[in-house]
Amino acid sequence: MSKTIIISNRLPVQLQISDGGLNAIPSVGGLATGMKSVHKGSESLWIGWSGLTAEEIPNSLESKIDAALAEHGCSKVSLTNEDIDGFYFGFSNRTIWPLFHYFLEYSEFELDFWDTYKAVNQKFADVIIEQSDEDDIIWVHDYQLMLVPQMIKEKRPNTSVGFFLHIPFPSYEIFRTLPWREEVLEGLLGADLIGFHTYDYERHFLSSVRRLLGLEVSFNDVYVENRVVKVDSFPMGIDYKKFKDAALSHAKDTKEDRTDFQKKLDSHKASAPDTKLILSIDRLDYSKGIAKRINAFEYFLNKYPEYKEKVRLIILAVPSRSNVPQYQLLKKEIDELVGRINGELSTVNWTPIWYFYRSLPFENLIDLYTSSDIAWLTPLRDGMNLVAKEYVATRTNKTGVLILSEMAGSAYEMNEALLINPNNFEQQADTLKQAITMPKEEQMARNMFLQNRLERYNVEVWANEFMTALKQKSEITPSNITKKLSEELMDAVYEDYQKAKKRILFLDYDGTLTGFHKDPQKAIPNEELYELLDALHHQPDTTLFLISGRDKQTFAKWFLDRKYNMIVEHGVWISQHGEPFKLLEKVKGEWMEKVKPVLESFVDRTPGSFIEEKNYSLAWHYRNTDPDFGEKRANELNTVLTSLIGNDDVSVLNGNKVMEVKSSNVNKGRASVRMIGEADYDFIFAIGDDWTDEFMFQELPPSTVSIKVGLKKTQAKYYVEGTKRVREILKTFTGK
Repeated sequence: MSKTIIISNRLPVQLQISDGGLNAIPSVGGLATGMKSVHKGSESLWIGWSGLTAEEIPNSLESKIDAALAEHGCSKVSLTNEDIDGFYFGFSNRTIWPLFHYFLEYSEFELDFWDTYKAVNQKFADVIIEQSDEDDIIWVHDYQLMLVPQMIKEKRPNTSVGFFLHIPFPSYEIFRTLPWREEVLEGLLGADLIGFHTYDYERHFLSSVRRLLGLEVSFNDVYVENRVVKVDSFPMGIDYKKFKDAALSHAKDTKEDRTDFQKKLDSHKASAPDTKLILSIDRLDYSKGIAKRINAFEYFLNKYPEYKEKVRLIILAVPSRSNVPQYQLLKKEIDELVGRINGELSTVNWTPIWYFYRSLPFENLIDLYTSSDIAWLTPLRDGMNLVAKEYVATRTNKTGVLILSEMAGSAYEMNEALLINPNNFEQQADTLKQAITMPKEEQMARNMFLQNRLERYNVEVWANEFMTALKQKSEITPSNITKKLSEELMDAVYEDYQKAKKRILFLDYDGTLTGFHKDPQKAIPNEELYELLDALHHQPDTTLFLISGRDKQTFAKWFLDRKYNMIVEHGVWISQHGEPFKLLEKVKGEWMEKVKPVLESFVDRTPGSFIEEKNYSLAWHYRNTDPDFGEKRANELNTVLTSLIGNDDVSVLNGNKVMEVKSSNVNKGRASVRMIGEADYDFIFAIGDDWTDEFMFQELPPSTVSIKVGLKKTQAKYYVEGTKRVREILKTFTGK
């Protein structure tokens, strides 16, 4: 029976070793809570680091730890102190975290960090492969493990893999600064489904994929050789019921039942009933904008002095990554800010800021949420910000005002909150005043909408929606995609090939026999390809044709001395048995004089593009341009050319990052049909990757074994993954 395997940096279990004994305590974090519906019974397994390094675990306790974790449906990845330093504190939190949160100045691009990150990701992948089966569903979480999906896919190509990023994905301009950007993208694209909190993060990711890897992106699908990777947004929710029920229970507490913390809050409220409590809760992190918030509070008090002694800011900063230098400096900055403002503005009866640098138990969080009139959360960049949702969930009487940064992922779902730019002190001050003076009726109306939405789309719904999408992805073949040439089907094709008395093969070059290159002249055939083509060319009763849009000079240089049959420039020129090229079609070239200046103007206006001049066609290549800009220019050029050549017997071919202008009566289909008419062939084979090859697939007889390279809409009978698979098929024909 297949199972669900959850992968995260940390396990949802805390291990405590004391006096030779062992305790395993379930965690109560957001992810652990969210995955309850997914992680249950023998149907699932959670893999991650236990929180104890290899050096901290005595040999005598190793088996006991494994057994204790197994009771909670968990299995550990063993990591050393060195692993944690380089992988977690290093690359994850000193490279990726600041970079993805737009703090480029804090990002450290250390090769040692990267090497350790790769090695630890491989450790995770090895454990996953060891403990999973082919039909399991694997869900990998967060930025610490971005290489794991690809590592799994390499070993288990048919296993369904999902990935969710819990932090923002930055814009292309930020992400491109990462030295290992391609490797990270390729790692993520090992997944079948990639999830983000918001559409913006999804859009940034797709933009980076297009621009850095040059892959085709259609809506939210990425075409990766033999697969289509789906990218979508799934805004994470909270355990709404848990927070609501806790708040309701809290409201029923008698004075005697209340926590000491709540009693102090009650005492304060009783002494100053008109004072508004403003709550600020964050993990101590530079992305949370805590220092800016404190400065904005000071600005508010100076702009609206009438609210002095009428408001109090409660700051709860939860310790985090205290061994990272930037965090140490941030702690010092906040300490000094709070001290200065309290020193300058405090009165005998009033301290403007209450500052707590600690973690609080859940019941004390509920105390703060239910006692605070305003929640003020102003991250400079935040993947989601669940605190905003938790605060709203606890407002059981529907009063309370949420002020939320536009830069938080949750802002996209919480339009009824007061949304602000955290860098705008003027706006923050005015919004604080608006929150303080907001009528209860308005508060209740806003919170009603927020609560209904949060209750409906809770964390369990989030997890189940992602899993449903992942399962559907594994079951559905993209529409308009033809049948994959499986091993079984290939066996039947090879049998027909062997039985045939006379065969003809039409092989496209670029994107089929070899991969694309930024400079087409550098896509040179290697020795392996020469050996393969030689074997096919010399095979008895077999006619081989290389059929390409390439110019005859290039193909003559590469292949003429080997005497391959060649059709080039989409059917204009032909060479057989090593003879010089001759015209296959009568074509006119007068139109080139008026078209070439147009293409040259587009080259001047489109950095990275260039013209390839052939004898009877002109090609405008834009593979090296910015993908979005290139597509825009291509659409523009297509419109211009359509108008320009309307009265000429000329057509425009839109290929893979190339637009080619040529005579209308010339194409690969016409040329290949002429060739099969020269003999009685009982096996016809055609393979190509581009729209220009569709003419072959359409024109050749129905009995043709036609193959499209890549997952694209096609008239071909079959598709295969990439050039590697093409060569494997052709090797099969040679009997190797």
